[in-house]
Amino acid sequence: MKTVLLTLLLGLVCAAQEAPAELEPSQITGDWRSILTAADNKEKIEEGGLLRAYVRQFECSDRCSSLSIKFYVKIQGECTLVNIVAQRKGDVYHVGYMGANFFEMLPISDSTLAIYGENSDGVKTTKVTQLLAKEDGVTQEDIQQYEELNKERGIPTENIEDLTETDDCPP
Repeated sequence: MKTVLLTLLLGLVCAAQEAPAELEPSQITGDWRSILTAADNKEKIEEGGLLRAYVRQFECSDRCSSLSIKFYVKIQGECTLVNIVAQRKGDVYHVGYMGANFFEMLPISDSTLAIYGENSDGVKTTKVTQLLAKEDGVTQEDIQQYEELNKERGIPTENIEDLTETDDCPP
């Protein structure tokens, strides 16, 4: 009897687990704007930080097995365009930029997307997130979901930076 109950319980738990929704290329490809960013090592995302990026565009290739990313970083106050290509393995993308990185893309709404990544610079691993929008604005609900993502990943809410305040890079 215990075996039957345990089997039933295990079946219910497995059924309750949702598989992560796979993003379609049309949900990713296009122009995006960085709205918020956060990290467990805040100095990496503060102004002048090595991981403070202003995303502009994603382009999927081969059903998103590779992802071209265009973004700006500020070097000594000047916007510098960076183009990189990330390769997908499962649900995670891998790319070399300021160390080894992996990240996953998480849909928030039709016009917003969160990115969770980890950057290993050879000394320390930093957890980083960004909230991106197809338009400049996001809803309060989008922000709440983004804050919840940060809590789940161990990134303090006080480490969230508003990128729109310093984004003066070209569109």
